[in-house]
Amino acid sequence: METEAFVLCKFGPSAQAFERKIVELPALDSDEVLIESEAFGLNYADVMARHGMYKEAPPLPCVLGYELVGVVKQVGQNCSPEWIGKRVLAFSRFGGYAKQVQTKVHAIVEVGDLPAEIAMSLSTQGVTAYYMSDFISPIRKNEHVLIHAAAGGVGSLLIQLAKRKGAIVYAKIGSEDKRVLAKKMGADHVINYKSTAYELELKKLLGTNHLSASFNPVAGDTLKKDMKLLGPNGRLYLFGGSQMVGGKFGILSKLKFLWDMGFVLPIGLMMQSKSIVGVNMLKIADSSPEIIANCLQEMLELYRKNEITTHVGGVFNENQLIEAHDLLESGKSMGKITIRWN
Repeated sequence: METEAFVLCKFGPSAQAFERKIVELPALDSDEVLIESEAFGLNYADVMARHGMYKEAPPLPCVLGYELVGVVKQVGQNCSPEWIGKRVLAFSRFGGYAKQVQTKVHAIVEVGDLPAEIAMSLSTQGVTAYYMSDFISPIRKNEHVLIHAAAGGVGSLLIQLAKRKGAIVYAKIGSEDKRVLAKKMGADHVINYKSTAYELELKKLLGTNHLSASFNPVAGDTLKKDMKLLGPNGRLYLFGGSQMVGGKFGILSKLKFLWDMGFVLPIGLMMQSKSIVGVNMLKIADSSPEIIANCLQEMLELYRKNEITTHVGGVFNENQLIEAHDLLESGKSMGKITIRWN
C-alpha cells in the first residue's frame, strides 16, 4: 500500500530538509492497525532529528512523527475488528507525518470527538509531563520546583501538575508574552532568562530554601546552574537538549554544549543526596508500553475532570509544515503545534 508523507531527506533548515512524496507501507503486522490520519503533532525532538541530533531517529530518508489523530481503517489478525471506524489518538514510533500510518494496537486510545489538537497536547507532551511529575518520583506539597521552557507544551502542563500537588512553581520563560501564559497556568513566580540571569533571580526568590526539582529540556550550562540550586533530595529531570540546536560551528558547537554541561561524579551525587533523572519517552515506550498507556489515560482523565487545561500554540494545514517547524525551532511558540491534513 502507498501513502503520501513528508519525508526527511537531508539534515538542515526545514525548507530544504523535507520532501512530499509517495512512500510504500509494509504489510500490516498481526498486532498493528492502519490509521487514516486527520492531523499529526510536532515535538521538539522532530527539530533535533531534522538537524541530525536525535540518535533514535531512523536513517535518512525517513518519516518523522510520534503522534496523530485519525480513524482506524484496517486491523491486523490479532486485533479486535471493533477498532475499525473508531477515531483514535495514536503513538507512532516515527512515521506520523503521513496520511496513512501503521502502529501497534496497544499504542492507540479512542478519543471520540475530542479535537485533534487537544488530544495531541495530552499525548507525547502530556505523557512526558505526567511521567516526570506523578509517576517516576512524584512532586510533593510545598516543594520548590523550577520548570524550564514553561510556556511550551510540556512546561505548561508541568506547571499545572505541580500546582495540583501543592508545589511552589518557578517558571522560566524567554519573552514577556509567555509570562501571561505561565501565570495563567498557575506559576507562582515567572523569570525571563533573557532579561535577567535566571539562576541569580531564582536564588533571591528561594531565600533560605533550595530547589526540590528542576524540569530541564535545555541542558548545556543550565545543568550546572540547576545542580547548584538543588538541595538534599533534589532531582533534576533532563528530558532534552535544546541548547545544542542552532550552533553555528558544527562539531565545535556540540563540544561546547557538552563542556558547558560539566562533569558529574556519582559519588558527589550520593554525598549530596541529589539525583539526575534522564527521560527518553521512546525508550520507555519500547521497554514498558503499559507505562505510556497509563500516563496517557491519567492525563485524559484529568482533562475530562477540568483539573488541567491545554494550550494550543498553532494549528497549521498540510502546506505549512515548514512554517510550523520554523516556529517550533525559534523558541517563540507556546503550547502544542499540530498539522491538519486538508
